Amino acid sequence: MRVYQCEDSLEGVCTAIYRAYEEHADHQDTWIRTDQELMLFGEYIPVESDSERAEKVLRTLRRSFGQEDLERLGMALTTPEADKAQAVYRTVVHGLRTRPAPGHLLDHQTDPYILQTFRLAKKAGREFGQLREFIRFRELEQGILYAENCMKNDVLPYLMVHFADRFPQEDFAIRDIGRELMGIHPAGGDWYLTGSHALGEALRQTGYSVQEMAYEELFRYFCHKIAIKERKNIDLQNRMMPKRFQKFTIEFAKKGENC
Repeated sequence: MRVYQCEDSLEGVCTAIYRAYEEHADHQDTWIRTDQELMLFGEYIPVESDSERAEKVLRTLRRSFGQEDLERLGMALTTPEADKAQAVYRTVVHGLRTRPAPGHLLDHQTDPYILQTFRLAKKAGREFGQLREFIRFRELEQGILYAENCMKNDVLPYLMVHFADRFPQEDFAIRDIGRELMGIHPAGGDWYLTGSHALGEALRQTGYSVQEMAYEELFRYFCHKIAIKERKNIDLQNRMMPKRFQKFTIEFAKKGENC
């Protein structure tokens, strides 16, 4: 059994997939892993991420399966599941062998690897969709729009693509607290990722602009006034906006509290 051990990233997994095909590996007896867990009787092959090889794989996948399926594969790899890389690898192998129509790579769910990839992509995609709605930007004193959240899946790069497309002329930053990772977008420029602990704490300590605090107070007042006490339904509220997101939203924070 051959085990390719790679970096936990889209680039790392794509590089491992390239190596598996380049070395004519027996796909039925080959594993790709992003964790350090040992498998008995495995021949371990360390894989160093290679942007050129990864890009070749991405071009092949985009050409073979279409952009939608490529994004779903990438979304599945954002989850913290230990065997996600193997599921995506075997899904790619099946797709390149059967050549499904674009957008239908994950339809053949009798295959356990494809089913797993589908479930992982759906789970991560759900969180990405929620964060697009629940992320609350707050203006710092320097005029930077700042947001933070604690993400179960590593979807920050997808959020940066989404908001960079919508706020191309804004300076903004989004922090993933759990991974201590921050996405930074300078106005009119390209976004990038960096470690966030020191930078995130420094940004938070600068304080929010006077205009931001005034708008937050108006927004809280608005949310309070439109609420109907007799129709309050906490269970429904928590289903529509999970509690783990509420502490990062302005409307749920009390006056004077930091989101």
